Amino acid sequence: MRLRAGVATNTGRVRDLNEDAYGLRPEQGLFVVCDGMGGAPAGEVASQIAVDTILAQLNTAAWRAAGSAGAGEDRYLPQTSHLVGAVRRSNQSIYDRAQHDRRQADMGTTVVGAWIEHNIASIAHVGDSRAYLWHDDRLEPLTRDHSLVEAQVGAGLLQREHSLQSEQQNILLRVLGREPDVEVDVNEVPVQAGDYVLLCSDGLTRMIPERTLGEAIVQWQDPQRICESLVEAANRNGGADNITVVVVEVVGTWWRRVWRDWRRQLNGGHRAEGHPAV
Repeated sequence: MRLRAGVATNTGRVRDLNEDAYGLRPEQGLFVVCDGMGGAPAGEVASQIAVDTILAQLNTAAWRAAGSAGAGEDRYLPQTSHLVGAVRRSNQSIYDRAQHDRRQADMGTTVVGAWIEHNIASIAHVGDSRAYLWHDDRLEPLTRDHSLVEAQVGAGLLQREHSLQSEQQNILLRVLGREPDVEVDVNEVPVQAGDYVLLCSDGLTRMIPERTLGEAIVQWQDPQRICESLVEAANRNGGADNITVVVVEVVGTWWRRVWRDWRRQLNGGHRAEGHPAV
């Protein structure tokens, strides 16, 4: 299985500092996006600590030498367990740093990470950065925001179409670095040639609807072009926050791409569909 990745990040049109951070290790199938807490001290420090810690913990030689021990997630694949363990270790690193520096006492960050190996995408996330899977011309959310607004939607107190207009959409119920321990949400999904995995900060999803993500994948197909077009679209719509997007294509043979394009034309042209959050 071969992966092709693109990434784009931008400060946006409102903020002065980009507190997002990302890490790409395509040869290992490892990808991370973090969004430092806006308005909090040292948000950019927290997001970078998270990325650096996760990548260091999942250094190829280190995690293979460790085997499957120590992650504490026996119901998941070893790669998923190690990803979760690395996220928890990053939480501890941020928390410890904050305890020793008053200037960084309230720093925190979201995280969404994907580890793609053996045709399985392991997803770990905390906060409201998101992961999506594009498969068979359909976009599927792989994460659910740890936010007050999402909790209200889940409880039937707020309709989803009104959630983007809520004044409480920035209130997160779970982030890295605020407590010594953190609960990490996990997902495992099969992937195959022609699929795309998209990771992003909320600076993207607050500015454009989900259907636009699918439309960009269909239009551009190249991961880097997809990322750049989505950042441009978010900025055109106001760019109210930092924007970061990573797109990973599971690459197949040339004839698979030709067959996929032919099938789309046979079905009446390109189409992009979104699903409700899961």
